[in-house]
Amino acid sequence: MSAIRNFDVGLVIAVVLLITFGLTAIYSATYVGEKQTEFTKQLLWAVLGLVVLTAVVVTPLKSYYKNAYLLYGLSVILLVVVLFVGKGAGTRRWIALGPAWIQPAEFAKIGTLLALSRYLSNEHRKLDNLRELTVAFAIAFVPLALVMKQPDLGSALVFLALVLPVLHWAGLSPAILFVLLAPLASLLSAFNYYSFLIVMILLSVTFLLCQRGLTFFLVNFIINIGVGILTPIVWNLLKEYQKNRILTFLGLVRDPHGLGYQVIQSKVAIGSGGLLGKGFLDGTQTHLRFLPEQHTDFIFCVIGEEFGFIGVFLVLALFFYLVVKGIRISTSVKSKFSSVVVFGATIIFLFQIFVNIGMTVGIMPVTGLPLPFLSYGGSSLLANLILVGLILNASRKRFEYL
Repeated sequence: MSAIRNFDVGLVIAVVLLITFGLTAIYSATYVGEKQTEFTKQLLWAVLGLVVLTAVVVTPLKSYYKNAYLLYGLSVILLVVVLFVGKGAGTRRWIALGPAWIQPAEFAKIGTLLALSRYLSNEHRKLDNLRELTVAFAIAFVPLALVMKQPDLGSALVFLALVLPVLHWAGLSPAILFVLLAPLASLLSAFNYYSFLIVMILLSVTFLLCQRGLTFFLVNFIINIGVGILTPIVWNLLKEYQKNRILTFLGLVRDPHGLGYQVIQSKVAIGSGGLLGKGFLDGTQTHLRFLPEQHTDFIFCVIGEEFGFIGVFLVLALFFYLVVKGIRISTSVKSKFSSVVVFGATIIFLFQIFVNIGMTVGIMPVTGLPLPFLSYGGSSLLANLILVGLILNASRKRFEYL
C-alpha cells in the first residue's frame, strides 16, 4: 500500500491515453490487411514499458542517486559499442538484442540526466566555477559527440537542449547563462562577415558592462571568435542530407520533390483532416502512402488527417498536461536531485514534442526525432516510460530528502 501512496493517477492516465493514440495511429499507418506486425510489436513494447515504469516507481530514489554515474557509464559504453556493431539504414544506431533491436541513444538520455542531476545536486557545487561548469558540460557532450558519430542529429540535439535548462534550474546565474548562450549568436552570424562583426561588437560591449575584469572579457571574446571560425568548418563536416535539411528548413533551398516533399505532404495531411477528421483507416494521404515515415517521425500527421482538429487538440492537451505536471512536481519536491531529474525529464519531453510537431507543420527542420509515446519504436517508448517512472517516483516521495 505504501508503494502506491501519493501516486499521481492523472499523469498515468495522460500517458496511457497518449500511448493509446499512438497505437491507434500506428495501426492505421501500417494497415495492409490482417497482419499488423508493427502494431503488435509496439503493443508488446507498451506492455513491457508499463511493467518497467512500475519497477522504476517503486525503486527507492536513493538507488538512482547512488548508481547515477554507473548508469551513465554503461550508457556511454553502449554508445561506443554501437559504433562498431550497430546497424541501420546508412547509420549505426541499433544493436540486436535477441529478436529485438535497441537504440542506445534513447537510454543514454536517461543516463546523462541522472549523472547531471547527481553532479548538480551537490549543495557545495559552485556553478560559477569554470572547472565545475566544464565537468557538467562534459557529462552532456560526451554522449552528444558519440551520437553525432552514428550519425543521429535529432537525438544529439536532445543532449544539447538538456544541459543549459538543467544548469539554470540547478542554480546557474542569469549572467553566466548569457555568457553560455553568447556563442549561439556567434554561430548563427558566422556565415556573414558583417553580421558576425555586429554581433561581436554587441557581445564585447555586454561583456565589458558585466564588469568582471579583463580576464573574463578576453576569455569570452576569444571563445566567441573561435565559434565564429569553427562554424563553417563544422558545417563542412555535416553529412549532405543534414545540410539539405537545414537549408530546406531555412527556405534557402526549394526541394518540393525531395526533403521539401515530406513537409508538403505532412501539411496536406494535417490540413485535410478538418474538424473531425476523415475517420479511422480512411486517411487518403496515409493509406495512399503519400506520407513519408508515417508511423514513426510523421505519426502526428496521421492523427491530424484521421481524427482532425479534435484529435490534434486532445493530443496537444495531453502533452500540455504532461509538461505542466512535470514542472509542478519539480518545484514541489524537497530533494534537489529529484527536482533536477524531474525538470530535466520534462525538458526532454518538451523539446522532442516541439521539434517533432514543429517538423510536421514546417516550422522546424526534419531531424528524425520521434514524438514521445506516439511514434513507432520500442526503445523510444521504453525510455520515455522510464522517464515518466522517475517523475512519478519523485512525486510519490516529494516530501522526502535523500
